[in-house]
Amino acid sequence: MKKYHMLKRIITLFLLQLSISLSLFGQSNSKIQKDLEQLLGAQSFFGHHQTGFALYDLDEQDIKFEHNSHLSFIPASTTKLFTFYAGLMVLGDSTKKLRYIPKGKDVLIWGTGDPSWHYKPLPQQDLNAFFSAFDKVYFSDDNWKENPFGYGWQWDDYYYSYSAERSPLPIYGNLVTVDSKNQAPKISPKLFSKNLLVTSKEIKDIERDFHSNNFYYNPQIYRKQESKVPFITSPETFALLASEALGKEVILSKEKLPEEHFILKGIPLDSLYREMLHESDNFLAEQLLLMVSDELFMEMNDAETIEYLLENFLFDLPDQPQWVDGSGLSRHNLFTPSDMVSIAEKIYRIVPDTTLFRLLPQGGRTGTLKNAYRAPTPYVFAKTGTMSNNHCLVGFLKTHKNKLYAFAFMNNNYPYKAKEVISEMEKVLLYIRDNF
Repeated sequence: MKKYHMLKRIITLFLLQLSISLSLFGQSNSKIQKDLEQLLGAQSFFGHHQTGFALYDLDEQDIKFEHNSHLSFIPASTTKLFTFYAGLMVLGDSTKKLRYIPKGKDVLIWGTGDPSWHYKPLPQQDLNAFFSAFDKVYFSDDNWKENPFGYGWQWDDYYYSYSAERSPLPIYGNLVTVDSKNQAPKISPKLFSKNLLVTSKEIKDIERDFHSNNFYYNPQIYRKQESKVPFITSPETFALLASEALGKEVILSKEKLPEEHFILKGIPLDSLYREMLHESDNFLAEQLLLMVSDELFMEMNDAETIEYLLENFLFDLPDQPQWVDGSGLSRHNLFTPSDMVSIAEKIYRIVPDTTLFRLLPQGGRTGTLKNAYRAPTPYVFAKTGTMSNNHCLVGFLKTHKNKLYAFAFMNNNYPYKAKEVISEMEKVLLYIRDNF
């Protein structure tokens, strides 16, 4: 009887202690929620423009805090996370460089979207060795069903390196390089050596003519630096550049790609993913989506590919996105913070932590986050997205309690500099790091 009363007393004390702990936890959780509402609410810095936020507990698989999480935002380069996921789901561990058919001493090739040929940020393979077995190379773009520019891209970005044109088989990243180490600037590849011209126009950098591959600089005010400028792509231009690179004739063809053909393996996709995410490389993102299209349909068509991805891999997104390109250059892209934490979770479930955090920019350490979210131990691993009046950040946040959250922080239509927005965003993310 005595033991019974003692046990009863222990259980009562335990339940009382549990009740007190739960009450304190509830009060603490309520305070955290209120603090975040103040940091993001109408009276805060973020109350003066469109802001959306979602914080998702990856262990509990539950949204812990949200603010306008089902409103649509222009995502800018955070769109690349959707393209990254598409690559993970459809492609293998390396690119397909070419599709080809040997024809005696000649070879007929089709592009797959692979962007690596003479693109310096990526590993290189010896294509000259492959083509050395053939006298002539025939190139067909019959499997190309796209335009050089994506839907909704801004026309006046045409001579900036971040807006390189898309093509079925890029070479040199579809960019010319102007080197100013010598007194007079020098352009490469050699095909354009006669196309670098002097102008009296008040420009400090290299600019290209809108309708031609003529490039201009003003020697009086030109800033001597290495410049990269997109060239206008075409099958004819590609054939000339490829002939120059290979030292043999490349002839245009319109032959259809047959079911039976050979494939030349390309570079590891891991290297492409890292460069695309760290440097927010629009060209790589666009070509990656084209490679996904090539793998699915043996032709390159963005709209058809995005429709397939949404129906087969992204049918369970919380909201219906509007997705139109691979890079996020288009302002027609619209995603909600809820969709963004959903894609972050999907990526997290299939990529090991160590690999994922190496591929993504780390706060204060690498890529586009090198100068932001600094801390002795990195706590933000995320993709940035910035264009005029818009800045977004989507990825993962590690707290002092070693908890990992997916988050989406999206800002549109603000009238100030992006660095002001980032500074205020950092306050919110630091609060979460220290209190969750």
